[in-house]
Amino acid sequence: MDAPLDRWLAAAGRFILPPRCLACGDRGVGSTELCAGCLAALPWNDRHCARCALPLPRETTLCGSCQRATPSWHAAWVPFRYAAPIDQLEARFKFHGQLAAGRTLAHCWLRARCPLDRPDAVVPVPLHVSRLRRRGFNQALELVKPLARRIGCPLWPDALERVRMTAAQSDLDAAARARNVRGAFAVRRLPAVRHVAVVDDVMTTGATLEACARALRDAGVARVDIWALARTGRDVSSR
Repeated sequence: MDAPLDRWLAAAGRFILPPRCLACGDRGVGSTELCAGCLAALPWNDRHCARCALPLPRETTLCGSCQRATPSWHAAWVPFRYAAPIDQLEARFKFHGQLAAGRTLAHCWLRARCPLDRPDAVVPVPLHVSRLRRRGFNQALELVKPLARRIGCPLWPDALERVRMTAAQSDLDAAARARNVRGAFAVRRLPAVRHVAVVDDVMTTGATLEACARALRDAGVARVDIWALARTGRDVSSR
């Protein structure tokens, strides 16, 4: 079946059976599969630390954590807070393989204003090969694909590799997260570029992105930025 016919059938299907909001079940709007109310309630990360994107009561150049230990990356772009409906859709996509939720998250990311400094390449955080086999997809890669196409930025999914299996970060406190991923990433194949953006789906303490940024900086990349769809505001230091 050719592409024009595919598009026509998809449009006809939306007309006959309008999309439903994946968050609340109400009538969806356009291709986002969210309703007008849920779109209006998207948790934009408008006030945050300029260096690590931690949600804050007011905008600041450096939060307390960034003042105590300067991150290896140059700048962060995380347009959403990890709150409803983003958190619900992310859990359904990442842990239950609901690809429609992933498409909706990607559409949400496309609604955000891109950073002014476009990188030379976009590099998703890699999964270990065993976890990739179990899950069947890399959530960071799938989320950033439409964004990379829109801004015309090369996507390099094989630039980094996870050289050893690590425990799930969600089960660890902040210090253990840093130990867990230290030295877990290595540069595998990277073009001669000066500026790279490393992409993950959700940023909590930043330990995974920090480990990736260090690997790229050690390989000679002059500037590493970090991108993520959403940033948690919770404190995991005591868990």
